[in-house]
Amino acid sequence: MTSLFSLTPAPVNHLLAQDAWARERLAAHAGKIARLDAGLLALDWQVTADGMFKAAESGATPHVVLRVKLADVPLILQNRERAVSYVRIEGDADFANAISQLSESLKWEAEEDLGRVVGDVAAHRIVSTAKSALSGARARGQALQENIAEYFLEENPMLLRPHAVADFGREVGKLRDDIERLEKRVRKLDR
Repeated sequence: MTSLFSLTPAPVNHLLAQDAWARERLAAHAGKIARLDAGLLALDWQVTADGMFKAAESGATPHVVLRVKLADVPLILQNRERAVSYVRIEGDADFANAISQLSESLKWEAEEDLGRVVGDVAAHRIVSTAKSALSGARARGQALQENIAEYFLEENPMLLRPHAVADFGREVGKLRDDIERLEKRVRKLDR
């Protein structure tokens, strides 16, 4: 396992800097170390007295370990409310709970950060355009998935609908029962 102790927690600290309640919640755990273990990659961050994170010293023992599979990261990013179901947590329960609450609550306000660079009106337009483009891309992706599924179900039936498989299973069961009854009748006639 590669440990990246020097990887900066700056993006998380940027979000923490915007929310005093989050820093207060973390400050209660000052000095504690959290490890995010993704198999090949591990990040060790220590909570500072002001409720921010810093890279932990090499070889430090973590108080809480959050284990996640790299393959689950897209699922976690897609649905933050269910993120905890993809993470295995070991160690200090109160510290882990604080981190969990922060991961669910902290959100990046892109428009606010962009507004400092290009102005509020331009930032609003840029973010609105990006959201619109993302929404359109999702809609086109969903339509493409539906069209492909329809093609393989209706036009070139390589896939079967679940109810068709269930109907087929019922028919096979009925046919099996009919054959068993027929075999019994044939045996009776042979006697």
